[in-house]
Amino acid sequence: MIIKDSHIPIYYQLEMEIKEIIKNLQPGDPISSEREFSEKYGISRMTVRQAINNLVAEGVLVRQRGKGTFVATPKVEQELSGLTSFSEDMRSRGLTPQTKILDFKTIPCPRGIASKLQIEEGDTVYEFSRLRIADDIPMALETSYLPTTVIKDLQEETLHGSIYEYVEQTLYLKISHATQTIESTLSQKNESTPLGIKEGAPVLLMERYSYLENGTPFEYVKSIYRGDRYKFVIDMKRSQS
Repeated sequence: MIIKDSHIPIYYQLEMEIKEIIKNLQPGDPISSEREFSEKYGISRMTVRQAINNLVAEGVLVRQRGKGTFVATPKVEQELSGLTSFSEDMRSRGLTPQTKILDFKTIPCPRGIASKLQIEEGDTVYEFSRLRIADDIPMALETSYLPTTVIKDLQEETLHGSIYEYVEQTLYLKISHATQTIESTLSQKNESTPLGIKEGAPVLLMERYSYLENGTPFEYVKSIYRGDRYKFVIDMKRSQS
């Protein structure tokens, strides 16, 4: 129901109305057209368009040119309170993780990364890029650097699974913690193609340094997550003064 003399903006009321409607729909189902919403609620198409645009930006709906507007597949949520790998995180949500190896080699470590990994510039590191997939949908593009002196005998076939599982279950090393930064940005062409999104689409850039129990850094990874498929969630508690 739309209340026109309410202090709540009409476009926002319509957003809430649409969210209620799509609770009974499935991802991929179409919703009514702008004209149909306009006629049903007696509001302008401009107001309808604003509401739908907001829901598209929120990731609730998705537009397909020439076809209409559809219910979007819900974004995958990742809590920031724990340290898990992509594979572990997807499996915990009932999704099937897959990995496509785009590149794997050993290189002299670049200066900026070497300082963070506490090794010398030029020391050998594994460098590899992986496309991370969940239920056949590309989710993230990762580029990782691991010191060969710490993570020994890494083979390409290992990269199809979890690096954390390899470190703990094969090398018997204990992972302690990680330092992670997240920021919003726009995708570059070399990132957009494997992720199946348009160049310039909003993405989440994540950089993480992971550490062993003895304080030794063993991994630097730069990840590009699709903004329309992924969101991070953090549970914050107010400190008691």
